Amino acid sequence: MKNPRLPERLWLVALLALCVSPGHAEEARTARVDAFVADLVVRHGFERAGLEALFADARSRPEIIERISRPAERTLTWAEYRRIFLGDERVAEGVRFLEANEETLARTEERFGVPPEYVVAILGVETRFGTRTGDWPVLDALYTLGFDYPPRADFFRRELEQFLLLAREEGRDPRTLSGSYAGAMGWGQFIPSSYRAYAVDFDDDDVRDIWTNPVDAMGSIANYFAEHGWTRGAPVLRRVAVDDVDTFEGVVNSGLELRSTVAELRALGARGLEGLEGDRPAGLWRVDGPDGEAFYATFGNFRAITRYNHSHLYALAVHDLAQAILAGAAADAR
Repeated sequence: MKNPRLPERLWLVALLALCVSPGHAEEARTARVDAFVADLVVRHGFERAGLEALFADARSRPEIIERISRPAERTLTWAEYRRIFLGDERVAEGVRFLEANEETLARTEERFGVPPEYVVAILGVETRFGTRTGDWPVLDALYTLGFDYPPRADFFRRELEQFLLLAREEGRDPRTLSGSYAGAMGWGQFIPSSYRAYAVDFDDDDVRDIWTNPVDAMGSIANYFAEHGWTRGAPVLRRVAVDDVDTFEGVVNSGLELRSTVAELRALGARGLEGLEGDRPAGLWRVDGPDGEAFYATFGNFRAITRYNHSHLYALAVHDLAQAILAGAAADAR
């Protein structure tokens, strides 16, 4: 679950804020941290001394701001982005993971309606099936972004608050938890607010652990999708043919919300939507793929994937990886 982006070139402004007048910047940060601590003490009953000691250990890291300011989703074409996640080795790893966790994944589908290949694909894209969960101290990441990243400081301070509540609830020392440079954690890379809201105890041991427990992680990913509108048995996307893209002005690449219907796309000349209800909400995306320009009609389940990461390229990668894993598993079964 990644986070909104800093507009192009403005990342330099955030970096300069850390470098210009360091004494003033440190003083301003200290004031913001003090106000944050006071608020947590009043609203959540934290001990002031404990929070002050915690934040004395936290570090602001300019490299985190540089990384979050240049996400791959903004700088790569679909063909380039797809190559990152659709290599033969990753697909093979996904097939092995799917087959090794067949029983758990069958339970997630039965309970939440999400096909196993999509749960596995999220794990493949996010953490290479749990092998790369991130080594950034989450405390440092959220401290940096919450106090030294003005474009999204409010968002990340809220996530820092959620992180401290989560650590207290789960009996964890926040100093010891690691994740991505944006503060996402565990097998499924949940940000703290999503962890608190959507993580589930799927192996019935009374612990919600998506840091180290793949069973809880699989259940939590499926629950996240279900809570964000995944519909059992509904389509994700269709590749379509378009003769005149100018006909779709204002429709193609118009955002992640589904602003059209299948009937409207057909009326404009999209081909390849057979068998779908005309009133089904739909979007249309044009991308530069490995075989040239391609058009995809997207539906509600595609929108659910983008709630995990607000990028159509991300959702396309998850979908294609899911289909490749499913095909690989079917080939193994023959």
